[in-house]
Amino acid sequence: MNYYGIVRSVFKGKLHVSIFISLIILVFTSCESSNHEPSGSVDIQLEEITILDIRESYDNEEYTITDLITAYINRINTIDDNGPTLNSIIQINPDALEIARQLDIEMKNGKIRGPLHGIPVLLKDNIDTRDNMETTAGSLALKGSHPLNDSYLVTKLRDAGAIILGKANLSEWANFRGEISSSGWSGVGGQTLNPYVLDRNPCGSSSGSGVAVSANLTVLAIGTETNGSIVCPSNNNGIVGIKPTVGLISRAGIIPISFTQDTPGPMARTLYDAAICLGSMVVLIHLITRPLIAMVRLILIIPSSSKRMDLKVKGLVCILSLMG
Repeated sequence: MNYYGIVRSVFKGKLHVSIFISLIILVFTSCESSNHEPSGSVDIQLEEITILDIRESYDNEEYTITDLITAYINRINTIDDNGPTLNSIIQINPDALEIARQLDIEMKNGKIRGPLHGIPVLLKDNIDTRDNMETTAGSLALKGSHPLNDSYLVTKLRDAGAIILGKANLSEWANFRGEISSSGWSGVGGQTLNPYVLDRNPCGSSSGSGVAVSANLTVLAIGTETNGSIVCPSNNNGIVGIKPTVGLISRAGIIPISFTQDTPGPMARTLYDAAICLGSMVVLIHLITRPLIAMVRLILIIPSSSKRMDLKVKGLVCILSLMG
């Protein structure tokens, strides 16, 4: 652009002064905008992305946590709320971007909370969070319900640096509302669709968690299982789901069905990611107390006769070896 010519034209009366000022403002504005990417404009390939991929990108400053969360929210709007309308997510955390910005600041200052720092996680909507999201179990009866506390596993996830991206759809009341039901349907969220074949069963009850991971709407999701509710949607949607031993992850703050069978568990695209998530939620005290409980049961159940004593000894040795 011939700025000298423009200036001469102004002073010769060929160009109005106001137009000249507007052009100057335009030049400086364009120069400034070229140095800063607008929010959400960073091109991030979300398909098949893993925790290690994200960590490497953060370390190389290819994008920020805020950029990543923005990309996921845009993708949710594109294919979950619109397009094929998968209906896997009931609500997006309205504070997700603010949390991402805070984690960006911490990371810039050298503070990493844990292995999930800046990693988005979706929660099945029967898991309590104390924030601006509801916990409904998919039921209209619980619309507007805001728990007083985070569930214990959510506290563990936050401590590890995870961003709770939102709440996932599910079979209403975790499929414990009647004999006739549809996997992935809830009164709040509607019918969750299988992302591979839209008219096929996504399975449940952790349908939204499985579909969201499969459709690359999140890196991780948490499901719950009483009888097949993690492993079945993981199978039908082509992802990895881990149903832990009951009690390995705390069930405090999760809408219950069965005391002896309920357990939350991680769902991810790779076993490695699922294992990282599992390790972040494990209640360490259970690694000690559960073998001790088993030891007490062994002593009480097996009679103290000479014929049975060898079984006790072998059993105790086995349990002690598991305790390390």
